[in-house]
Amino acid sequence: MIELLRGFPNNVVAIRAHGEVTKKDYDEVLIPAVEKTLKTHDKVRILYELGPEFDGYDAGAAWEDFKVGMEHFSRWERIAVITDVEWIGLATRLFSVFLPGTIRVYPHAEAAKARLWITQAA
Repeated sequence: MIELLRGFPNNVVAIRAHGEVTKKDYDEVLIPAVEKTLKTHDKVRILYELGPEFDGYDAGAAWEDFKVGMEHFSRWERIAVITDVEWIGLATRLFSVFLPGTIRVYPHAEAAKARLWITQAA
């Protein structure tokens, strides 16, 4: 499940994933939030927090994640991923070389640092 987090500037889409993330979560929560932000901003920033209760992605969610990234390829400004899940941190770092913008991975112990970085002026 993906939930939107409140209290961020309107150029930041902040979400928290817990349980299993599905295609429906992307279709109903993440994609509409990104598209709404891109109507008023040239670039979007993403804060993606994967809590300890995160169980993984279904195949549909993994495909939607890829599609969202490619559809808005040049419009990612910053992405902060907060996770203690080792494979997600590693995969994020590996794929970051293929995406524009800056991507950083933070452990949960540094969540406040991630939130500060994602909201700071460029």
